[in-house]
This record gives sequence, C-alpha cells and structure tokens, in this order.
Amino acid sequence: MGNLHFMSADQMSIGEMLAATVPMARTLKLEFLETTPEKAVVALPDQSEYHNHVGGPHAGAMFTLGESASGAIVLAAFGEQLARAVPLAVSAEIAYKKLAMGAVTATATLGRPAADVVAELDAGERPEFPVSIEIRRADDAVTGEMTVVWTLRPNG
Repeated sequence: MGNLHFMSADQMSIGEMLAATVPMARTLKLEFLETTPEKAVVALPDQSEYHNHVGGPHAGAMFTLGESASGAIVLAAFGEQLARAVPLAVSAEIAYKKLAMGAVTATATLGRPAADVVAELDAGERPEFPVSIEIRRADDAVTGEMTVVWTLRPNG
C-alpha cells in the first residue's frame, strides 16, 4: 500500500508488488504461487461472495485472475525495463471451457521470447506481445483459456 515508496522491486516479491498496486488483486485475495520470467501461477481461493449463479467462481473473478497472472509474468520478465517503459494490457480474450467450481489456478506463459520484446524497445519501438493463460480447477481440468496482449509503452 504506502510501502511501495519505501521498498524497491528487489525487496518485494512480485505478488506483494501487485497486491500493493492493484486493489482488485487484494480484493479477490489472489495468491501468487510462482512468478518467474518463464511462468506465473496465481490462485483464486473459493469465496462465496465471488460466486456466479451456479456456485462457481464468477466469470469476472476468473478474468481478473488470468489478467493478474499475465501481469505477474510481465513484471517478472520485464521488471528491469520499468524505469523506461510502463507495461499496459492492450486487449484480452477469454474462453470459458468447462464449469469451474471451487478454487481455480491460472498459469501464464509469454507468447514471445522476452529478448525479442526488449530488442524492439531498444530500437525505439513500442513492442506488443501475447501472454497465454490457462485456468484450471483442482482436478486439473482446464476451465478457461485466455490471451492478454501487452505492450511496453516507452516513457516520455
């Protein structure tokens, strides 16, 4: 919350950074299980206040889960670029495959090599890149598939 001013990204985990800067992540009590430049895994605990009409996690809560997982991998992969560019989601697409019940987990992976994205930034461009997210139930069935296209918008 206010701590961000006193802590560098190195001293905070990416999950803590996102919880501090993105209120929706705190609201949904998202759990950042793994955040590396290769993979981000985020869990949405089962909470009745975020259920839909059939008792599973609401579509909007799952969208936020997937978007948060994509944000976590973007921060993990491009954290050192934050001094010169701001990451922004450009577009998002989600497909709900199976009924989700109980806790669900989103796993995000980069759709382009990070080095290619940084090379475009170095060349003065505004790179765009997709992040793919799978949302799974506790039984490992894929309940949702999502793609979020991100950009790194150069500062100034």
